[in-house]
Amino acid sequence: MADPIGRFSQWPRPVRQLMRPLGMSADGMAVQQRFLEVISRNLANAEVTRTAEGGPYRRQVATLGTGADGGPSTLGVQQDTRPGRLQYDPGHPDANSEGFVEYPNVDINHELVDLMLARRVHEANVSVFQAAKSMLRRALDI
Repeated sequence: MADPIGRFSQWPRPVRQLMRPLGMSADGMAVQQRFLEVISRNLANAEVTRTAEGGPYRRQVATLGTGADGGPSTLGVQQDTRPGRLQYDPGHPDANSEGFVEYPNVDINHELVDLMLARRVHEANVSVFQAAKSMLRRALDI
């Protein structure tokens, strides 16, 4: 399997093979970091009823896919098209003619579960990185 990012291509082949687990877990940590950023953006905007584009904030969903020819993973961010919740509040500046305000389609509980999952996967990648680093250190002692 070739180094898809080219991070270790300047090193001799045996060294590149030893460094591959470090690169894979680092890539996994970077992906989870992006997931955490999307989740935190959703949580921060869970009550925003008016955006620059007009209307309430729309929840964003991060999706992970494989690159062309099985290359490195690509992370996409899409807007969730589900409607937000309506709440009766005729005194609110963003209330419609019937007195209802549309709030973002962000469910705090759902976002917190996603946050916990992303954090656990990030921690697993950190553990793999530490284990690979420890094995490399022992291999160099031989």
